[in-house]
Amino acid sequence: MFRGVITPVITVLDEQGKLDLEGNRLVINRLIDNGMNGLLFLGSIGEFFALSLEEKKEFIRFVVQTVNKRVPVLIGTGATIQEEVIELTHFAQQAGADGVTVISPYYFKLNSDTLYRYYANLARSTTIPIMIYNFPDRTAVNLEPELVLKLAKEFKHIVAIKDTVDNISHTRTLIHVVKNVRPDFSILSGYDEYLIPNLMAGGDGVIGGMSNVIPNVFSGLLTAYNNKDFSGVTIAQSKISMLMNLYDISQPFVAAIKGAVAAQGVPIGAFVKEPSGSLDTQQIEKITALLQKVNNL
Repeated sequence: MFRGVITPVITVLDEQGKLDLEGNRLVINRLIDNGMNGLLFLGSIGEFFALSLEEKKEFIRFVVQTVNKRVPVLIGTGATIQEEVIELTHFAQQAGADGVTVISPYYFKLNSDTLYRYYANLARSTTIPIMIYNFPDRTAVNLEPELVLKLAKEFKHIVAIKDTVDNISHTRTLIHVVKNVRPDFSILSGYDEYLIPNLMAGGDGVIGGMSNVIPNVFSGLLTAYNNKDFSGVTIAQSKISMLMNLYDISQPFVAAIKGAVAAQGVPIGAFVKEPSGSLDTQQIEKITALLQKVNNL
């Protein structure tokens, strides 16, 4: 159901930290025009952790209407309070989203039984397609392939996983374990560099933040791979590998990604929710220099 290159979209804010709807419209249209196969809103890069429930609902209504079925829309609805996860999931479904992406609860390191109940309770409450979001660097727990398989077998509308693990062997194991039973289950990598390794292992694509910055390179990489164009794959992969340095320019990395999108000529601000800070002059210079190298490859 979900495959190819899916962008975890930045959430454009104004200087007061409020939603900049026109800026978000520009970003959305640019991503669709450059061939993205789907858009994920309110993910990690979308600052879901810093937005209120009402802000999320306002944004969900806006993005579903703006995309207008041109590509699939996923909404990040994960949180630490299960009732809020269910409420926001129901809201996303009613608004017309194509699916939800749900990170496992964070703060406590939960065991497999607890994680099963979390996803099973959600699945029993809704019929919208669910993508599991595995991000152990943020949740302190790794969703094991056996747990994913159990959920995929029991709930047919649990249809995919975003595997944000910096180890393609983990994703490969997921592919082998789950797809042998559910061939239709989509397994996507959460690290930008792993699009090609994911596809070669039998996976379905990538959900990578750098596609906010150079969406044409990602769509070009997928086309080159499908056409067996090794030269095209090499050039695009080199650009993506170089741009990965962007993640180290700001902490958290959201501001740097927004700054890079702006530096590509999109008229938006790089404002982020407090307490994250805005970019300073030195960081902006680093972003500009990095993009010049990438664009000149």
